[in-house]
Amino acid sequence: MSTLRHRVCHLCEATCGLLVEVDGDEILGIRGDPADPLSRGYMCPKGAALADLHTDPDWLRQPMRRTGTGWEPLSWPAALDFAAEGLRAVQQAHGRNAVAVYQGNPTIHNLGAMLFAPPMVRALRTRSRFSATSVDQLPHHVAAWALYGHQLLLPVPDIDRTELLVLFGNNPLASNGSLMAVPDIRRRLRDLRARGGQLVVFDPRRTETAASADAHHFVRPGTDALVLAAMLGVLFEEGLVDAGPLAPLLTGLDTLEACFAPFSPARVAALTGVPAEVVRDLARKLATSDKAVVHGRMGVSTQSFGGICQWMCQLLNILTGHLDQPGGAMFASPALPILDRASPGHLGAWSTRVRGLPEFAGELPVSALWEEMTTPGEGQIRGLLTSHGNPVLSTPSGDRLDAALDGLDFMVSIDPYINETTRHAHVVLPPASPLTRSHYDAVFNVLAVRNTARFSPPLFPRPPDARHDWEIMAGLQERLGGRMRDRLELAVRRWLGPRGVLALGLRGGPQGSWWPWRKGLTLAQLEAEPSGVDLGPLESRLPGLLFERDTIPLAPDFYTADLARLEAALLEVPPSLVLIGRRDLRSNNSWMHNSRRLVKGKPRCTLLVHPEDAAQSGLSDGSMAEVIGRHGTVTVPVSVSDSVMQGVVCLPHGWGHGRQGVRLSVAGAHAGVSANALTDADQVDVVTGNAVLNGVPVELRAVAAEAS
Repeated sequence: MSTLRHRVCHLCEATCGLLVEVDGDEILGIRGDPADPLSRGYMCPKGAALADLHTDPDWLRQPMRRTGTGWEPLSWPAALDFAAEGLRAVQQAHGRNAVAVYQGNPTIHNLGAMLFAPPMVRALRTRSRFSATSVDQLPHHVAAWALYGHQLLLPVPDIDRTELLVLFGNNPLASNGSLMAVPDIRRRLRDLRARGGQLVVFDPRRTETAASADAHHFVRPGTDALVLAAMLGVLFEEGLVDAGPLAPLLTGLDTLEACFAPFSPARVAALTGVPAEVVRDLARKLATSDKAVVHGRMGVSTQSFGGICQWMCQLLNILTGHLDQPGGAMFASPALPILDRASPGHLGAWSTRVRGLPEFAGELPVSALWEEMTTPGEGQIRGLLTSHGNPVLSTPSGDRLDAALDGLDFMVSIDPYINETTRHAHVVLPPASPLTRSHYDAVFNVLAVRNTARFSPPLFPRPPDARHDWEIMAGLQERLGGRMRDRLELAVRRWLGPRGVLALGLRGGPQGSWWPWRKGLTLAQLEAEPSGVDLGPLESRLPGLLFERDTIPLAPDFYTADLARLEAALLEVPPSLVLIGRRDLRSNNSWMHNSRRLVKGKPRCTLLVHPEDAAQSGLSDGSMAEVIGRHGTVTVPVSVSDSVMQGVVCLPHGWGHGRQGVRLSVAGAHAGVSANALTDADQVDVVTGNAVLNGVPVELRAVAAEAS
C-alpha cells in the first residue's frame, strides 16, 4: 500500500517542498506540496529526479579503491584506515599544507555534512583549503563581511513586496534563485506586475528571465561594474542620495562622490553597450521608488570586477534607502541561528604560495589549485581530499587541473560517483542516498525570501552497510586525530547526531525557547507540521543584526582602490569575441546529467552564436564550431540566435563528461563539452580572487563537415 510522505528538495537553493508517494522501498511519484509556505506547490524538473538519484546504478554503494587495473571494493573500516593513513603519510613527508581540501556546494545542502566537515578539515591542520565558493559567490561574502561584519549577512530581494526589481547577471527562472531562495519565481514575478511593479534585467543574453522582463538591456560581458558605477555617479550628481533610517549608521559616505564622479553614463555607454539615458533614468527610478531593490548574481560575480560589482549593488540599495526596508533588500530571520557558528570572515590573512592570491575566511581561491599542485617547492600540494565536488568540470582551466590531479601522491574523495575528478582518487568514500537522511536547510533559510522552517525525516532507512556523509567525516576525523577540543566535540556531536544538534539549535534560536513553560519553535513542532511552519515575511533587522560593529563602512580601501583599475578599463580595446556561461532548469552544475528524464530530448550543450558572428565565421544552425581559448579548445554544435549580443558566444557550464574511467550510464550523446576547458585560471577578480568565467576572450572557427 502506498503512502504520501513530505520532503524538502535538497538539490538547489529553492528548497521546494515535495510530496513523495512511496510503496515500500519504491518511489511511485513526486509532486510539489501546495501547503508548503515557501514553495506553494511549485517543483522544478529536478525535484522529480530525486527518484533517479535514489536508484541510480552509477551511485556507489560501497567504498572503492583504485588499483592498477580498475576499482575494487573495501570494507568501511579498511577504507577509512587507508584514507587517513594516506593523507597522514603525505603530510609527514611534505608538511601539513601539502594536503589540500576541496569542498563542493552539495555540502551546504546537507546538515550532517555542514556539522561534521569543519572539524574533519581542522584535523588536517592545513591552510590549503578550497571550495566552490570562489567560482560562484565569493564576492557576495566579501561584501557582506566588509559592510555588515559577517560573510553570511546576505540581504535578499523582498520580492513579494517590491515594486521595482533590478537584476544584473541573474536568471532565477533557470536557477530558482541563487543566493536568493525563491521557489515559484514565475508566479512571484506575475504578482509583481499585478501590483504595478516592474522587472528590469541587465544581461548579455536574453535569458528566460530577461525575456519575461519589462525591460531587458544587453550589457557587454565584464562591463556591468561600469553601469553600476555610473548609476551611483548619477545619485551623487543629481542629489538623489537618501539612505533613510540607516543614514546615522553610515561612515565613509563623504568619500564616495569623488570615487564615482569619473563614471558618467555618457562615458561608459560606448564600452558597456547600455545607452546613457537608460542608466540615468534607472538611477532616478531607484531613488524615487518606495520599494525597489538591486540584486546581482552569477553573471556579475564571475567576472574580472566581481568584487566591486557586489559592493556597488549593496551601495545602490543603501544609498537609495532600500536596504532593510520592506520591498527592498532585507535579511531573513532563520529559526536555526548559524552566524555565531560560522567564521564572520577575514581577507588576506595568508595567501597562495605561487601567485599570492588572498584567502577569505580560511579558504584560498580555487583558481590557484592546479598551480599549487604543479609548481615545485616548499608547500607544494601533494595530496587532496575532495568532498562532493567535481572541480575538473566546475573550475577554470579544468583540463590543467585534470592533468595536475594525475601527479598527486594520494587523493581521497567523499563522493557518490566516480566522475571526472574522483577518477583520480586512490579511494572513494560514497555516502548513502540523500533520501535515507533527515533534512533541514540551515543555510538557505538565511537566503529565503520568506521566513519558514521545515524538517524532513528520512524517506527510507539507511542500509546497514552504508554510511551517511557525517558518519564518513566523523570516521576520518577520528583517525586523523587533531586537537583534544575537537575530539571532545566530535564525541558529543556523534552522540547527538545531526537531528539532536538541530533540536538544540532550534531551542536556542530566535523563535525557540529553552524553557518548557515558554512557547517556542521546536523540532517536535516541525515534525508535527511536515509541510513546514510559516514564520512570516522578512522584517527590518538593522542595526541589531550588524555583527560586532555599530556602523556600516561604505568605502573600504580595497574597494575604492579597485575603481582605478575600472577607470583604466575605459581606455582598453575590448576583445572582439568573448564567452559567457548559462544554466538550465534541468541541470545542477556538473551533476544530474545521468538522470534520463533530465537529459532526454535535444542535446542542450550547444554554443549560442549571434547571426552576424555566425556569418563571419561561416557557421549555420546545427553546424560544428571550434571554440579556442587561451589554454584549450572544444568542438561543439552551434545554435544561431539573436538572444546573445553580437561579439558574445554562450556555452553552458557543468558538461564535458565521458573521460576515461568515468561512470555515467546515460550520458552518451549528452556528454557535451566543458566550458572550463576555455576559461583561464590565470584570470581572477583582483579584490577577492574569485574565478573569471564570463567575458573570457575566445576565437571561433568553423569545422568542416566530414565527407559522406
